Amino acid sequence: MTAYDYLICGSGIAGASIAYELAPHGRVLVAEQEERHAYHTTGRSAAMYIESYGNAWVRMLTAASRAFFDAPVEGFADHPLLSRRGCLNIANEGQLAALGALSEEIGETRAAFREIGVDEARAMVPVLRQEAVARAIFEPNACDIDANGLHAGFLLMANVRGAEFRLDARVERIDRRASGWRVGLAGGDTVEARIVVNAAGAWCDQVAALAGATPLGLVPKRRTAILIDPPTDVLIAGWPTVIDVDEQFYFKPEAGRLLASPADETPSEPVDAAPEELDIALCVHRIQTAADLPVRRVIRAWAGLRTFAPDRTPVFGYDPMVPGFFWFSGQGGYGMQTAPAAARLGGALALGLGVPADLADWGLNAEAFSPARFLKALSN
Repeated sequence: MTAYDYLICGSGIAGASIAYELAPHGRVLVAEQEERHAYHTTGRSAAMYIESYGNAWVRMLTAASRAFFDAPVEGFADHPLLSRRGCLNIANEGQLAALGALSEEIGETRAAFREIGVDEARAMVPVLRQEAVARAIFEPNACDIDANGLHAGFLLMANVRGAEFRLDARVERIDRRASGWRVGLAGGDTVEARIVVNAAGAWCDQVAALAGATPLGLVPKRRTAILIDPPTDVLIAGWPTVIDVDEQFYFKPEAGRLLASPADETPSEPVDAAPEELDIALCVHRIQTAADLPVRRVIRAWAGLRTFAPDRTPVFGYDPMVPGFFWFSGQGGYGMQTAPAAARLGGALALGLGVPADLADWGLNAEAFSPARFLKALSN
């Protein structure tokens, strides 16, 4: 029976990135239930780097990740991981209070931004309807992320550092042993591990239950996206990402077409998510309400699950009741843009090293991400 220091459940962006961090410090096995990597959320991400996106803790992780995106380690990628896009948060007359609140929140970060009026916003994206934009916030440093390049880089470099990967290796049994864990994988194989790292995305609470840990109430939520043709004779390559300030929709250029979403968050069981016709229609309706975008056909539609903790802050840390069980879960819709800093933080905590000094300088601390914050509430 093969023994490992760390068994990581899941090879999406969470599992791949923490494998990269842990591999130099012990023998690592990443067990993926699907027949290929990035089958679920990671492979379906719109992948944007927006420093205003998410709650305060997510924003800190995002900002702390920028240095890695700009200068990844040698061999990680042969091309830039980020491409400048810009982000335009728009508000109509009824949403000005929400825009003001967003402006205050971004002002508490180190992100660059400025408030602009309707004329400047429509100069950036001429199809925006005048009544849909009373004011806007423009973030010039927002970027598109090469999601495939980021994930592939973590997989590659984790492997270079010695991590092993198994596909079609769903975790079916986790039994406690004196020296750690005995884990049964699909197909009948059994391995031993000193630490189990729960990076299984939408399946994290299920994995926890197998190990005898209390589920934290993580909720997978379906997010729909569509790909449509742009208006004829309109140059869209320079458009920023356009986001409704109440997150009712967004759209952005994508390989010569427009990617759009109704920004839905429909609770779901852990499944292979598929788009619903109603959500596709809702997406078309919302973007056409805000912009003159004729939709003659939906070229492609898809959906993925974004898994959130109850407070929408990721969960990184050892379970306080189950020794040797480490949570690296609940990244929600922020897994790509936070991956470098999240993995460094999670890896350091898994190794018992505390928060790295440069991450602490951004205001990050272990308590904010610890699973103990939910278990205390569940015990009361």
